[in-house]
Formats: sequence, C-alpha cells, structure tokens
Amino acid sequence: MHDVEYETKALGIDPEEMAARIKSAGGTFHGERVMRRYVYDPVPPVEGRWVRLRDAGGVVTLCVKTISSDAIDGTQETETTVGSFEDTHTLLGLMGLTHRSYQENRRSSWLLDGVRLEIDTWPRIPPYLEIEGDDEEQVWRTAERLGIPKAELTSENTQKVYARYDIALDTITELRF
Repeated sequence: MHDVEYETKALGIDPEEMAARIKSAGGTFHGERVMRRYVYDPVPPVEGRWVRLRDAGGVVTLCVKTISSDAIDGTQETETTVGSFEDTHTLLGLMGLTHRSYQENRRSSWLLDGVRLEIDTWPRIPPYLEIEGDDEEQVWRTAERLGIPKAELTSENTQKVYARYDIALDTITELRF
C-alpha cells in the first residue's frame, strides 16, 4: 500500500491527562503495546528515505518511508504486512541491508471518529500524542476537539523530535527501555 500520511504531533504531553481528554471527547481505547523496530538505509542511500521493519505488538510490517517536508502531508509510506519479525530481519540482511538502529517505544492506541490517536512513549524524551487521519482537515478538526492549538503541533518525524531535546537519534544504534 502506498499512502500519504496525514499526521501531526503534540509534544510533551501528560499521557493520563491526554487519555482522559480523548475519552471525554468520545474516543475509544484500542490497547497498549510495546513496539520494536529495525531501521535500515536503502541501497543506494536516498536523502529522506529509510526502510522500517516494525513489530507493532502482533502485526509485523515492512515499510519504506519517504519524507519530503515537515508539512502534515510530507511523509509517504509504502507498507506491507510480513510474517516474522526475526525472519524478515534475517532476510533483509541476506539482501544486503544492514540495520542502522533498533528502537522500542510504548504506544497507547485510541480511535475518535475514524482518527487514529497514538500516545507514544519513547526512551529519553517526553511522551507525545500523534494524530493521524485520512486528510488534513480531519487531523486539524480532531486536534481542535481535543483542545490542542494548531500552533502547538508539529509534523516533524521522530528524528527531528529527538533533535529538539539535543539527542541525535541517528547516532543511537540501540534505543531500549
């Protein structure tokens, strides 16, 4: 599947307070899990593009992400479901891809009128809320409904979010809890 992602983030949130906001707005809780991923550079390297193998707590996906800008629609994602996290990692290695990092995060998933809301906790940075919808207007409308001003939102990728805290994510080979 090849899609444009429409998403934004509210950084430095209190996860319990945000969960209460989502619930009071009519959102439904869809579980919590630890996610793990390997990140690889394509061969040959392409600026703003990487390969991600992710175990999202039961569903394993292989994805190529391409960042064209920090705009709400600045990321394209081509993704497919694969069988085994470990076997796919081995297969990618046999194809010549070497992972540049292994990363973990905790995710609490919510749904509000078709909009995916993810409360993400990553090692070494404050938690954030990710709002992902089917179009830009849906994302902005949901943020407003949750009382989050547009000026407090960013569509920067995780690497740039880490940079806000003076952490160079691309230099960390293992990011674990």
